[in-house]
Amino acid sequence: MKKLIIIPTYNEESNIEKLIYQINNILENYEYSILVVDDFSSDNTAKIVKRLQHEQENLYLLERGGKFGLGSAYIDGFKYGADLGYKAFIQMDADFSHDPKYLSIMFDKLEYNDVIIASRYVQGGYCEGWSLFRKIISKCGSFYSKFILNCPINDLTGGFNGWQLDILNKIGLNNVISKGYAFQIELKYRAYKKGALIAEFPIVFNDRKYGKSKMSFKILVEAFLNVIKIKYMV
Repeated sequence: MKKLIIIPTYNEESNIEKLIYQINNILENYEYSILVVDDFSSDNTAKIVKRLQHEQENLYLLERGGKFGLGSAYIDGFKYGADLGYKAFIQMDADFSHDPKYLSIMFDKLEYNDVIIASRYVQGGYCEGWSLFRKIISKCGSFYSKFILNCPINDLTGGFNGWQLDILNKIGLNNVISKGYAFQIELKYRAYKKGALIAEFPIVFNDRKYGKSKMSFKILVEAFLNVIKIKYMV
């Protein structure tokens, strides 16, 4: 089953070329393509991807006209891939916090699961390079979401996930209400409510080495409030 790796970007010129080369090296024995969904980066991210497209035919670029949010980037990416005939998808960040070495595990597990979660919060998983405060905020966010939604998934907030097209169709991407980071929570919760076969496996999550984080206090507050909205609207 050919899979599409979806990478949303905004000003990731420091990372995107290195990441694509690493993915290609790690997955040389797999059938896959890469889709970069760029939200009108003000740096050279899109130009770099266009240059790399001349070297490899399994690389796509979807350019959007503004910074419309992480959730909508993934939804557009899923729809783009479905139109091209892809039946399975991997979500990952462009900043190397999601180590490409786990992709082969995700590919294999996605053959017999609806959803795969590369989890920081199952036994053996943890975050590397974060301050104690950031670790507490992240873990509390996942615990809070799990508690409010009464959902057994341990890493609801994580963004390194695999999806079968069938479960995305059952969810109905047009039904998703979250546009920002709460999208990760909502999509997993909707999958759980639809009876999806969900598997988590442990990863080491690394802090980004290059570029600037897009996380902010405003985003955190919005995500926490949206969990309540998700509970009563899903």
